[in-house]
Amino acid sequence: MQPKIDLQGLRVGITGGTSGLGLALVRQLAGKGASIAFVARTAGNVERVAAETGAFGIVADIGKKEDIYPIAMQVTANLGGVDVLINNASSLGPAPLALLADTECEELEAALAVNVLGVFRLTKALFGALAASAHEGRGALVINISSDAAVNAYPGWGAYGASKAALAHLTAIWDEESKSDGIRFLALDPGDMDTPLHALALPDADPSTLKDPEVAAAEIIAKMLDALPGHAALTAGAHA
Repeated sequence: MQPKIDLQGLRVGITGGTSGLGLALVRQLAGKGASIAFVARTAGNVERVAAETGAFGIVADIGKKEDIYPIAMQVTANLGGVDVLINNASSLGPAPLALLADTECEELEAALAVNVLGVFRLTKALFGALAASAHEGRGALVINISSDAAVNAYPGWGAYGASKAALAHLTAIWDEESKSDGIRFLALDPGDMDTPLHALALPDADPSTLKDPEVAAAEIIAKMLDALPGHAALTAGAHA
């Protein structure tokens, strides 16, 4: 008998919520009763996932500075605050992959805009709401989706890897600085997944050798629960 996870009352914001890992997270968390607000760039995809899951969809681009405060306002207004922020949206950089010497400055800039600056700006915009959640005893957590490319030097992955390395260190510093506010920060590497981003990077890869995003999402949710031991509605009952 496995405990049934009940996340009623947990308020979660997710970026990149219409494909790959982000979509799997929206589906699984909504299925467990959490209140979800997710962000993606394409209106049709946002509408589809919102209709499927009951989550609140926001059409925006975290790589654009002017979209950040509207995103934050919609997340907090719809959810009544935020307990967990999952910064999942990512930019690959040049596609097809390119050596750094062949990477355009604008391609590196685009990867940094989404993978580092977008995460920083949105987290900063929601920091007060997260701190309020921690103060109320609900717990507060920011999960930043990282990659093994943040620590391993893979040729061709320079823009992506450099941005994810910066994100990992940003996460570690913010975790140290935010202890007094009661906010936890985690950088999690979900592994090589069968996602549109991976297919864009390595179109000839065998999908059977890659992790199912649903499996990765379940692993991330388990780590999320470990980091939120004080949440009142994490488990209830059991299922056969």
